[in-house]
Amino acid sequence: MRTSLHNRSVIFFVQDGCLVRIVAGKGGDDRTYTHRCAKQIFETVAHAISETPREGEGTSLTKVSRQENLPFTQVNVALEFLKERGLVDVRHRHCYPATADVYLDAMVEYHALAEGDKIV
Repeated sequence: MRTSLHNRSVIFFVQDGCLVRIVAGKGGDDRTYTHRCAKQIFETVAHAISETPREGEGTSLTKVSRQENLPFTQVNVALEFLKERGLVDVRHRHCYPATADVYLDAMVEYHALAEGDKIV
């Protein structure tokens, strides 16, 4: 059974040097899954998006995974985080940089998330 994002809760956090994405069902859908993305792969994805022209055909999850020879699921976690933080625009299923330096902004967001749980 397919569910929309409206029926799921998504959280991100950094654990053991990996970006972690947990998706949990709501409203009777109790399925939960967790995927991780190593920091090095996150950085590679951020670089790939930074190098994508703002005009033209853009890039996609599949393209980044194939061109960079990275695991599909880890690229997906990185891209979903970048989308959530407003660093990637999606137009017609293609990804484009939403900021002047996606890599720099991505690393700021990653480290802010990593430090967020440590602030007392």
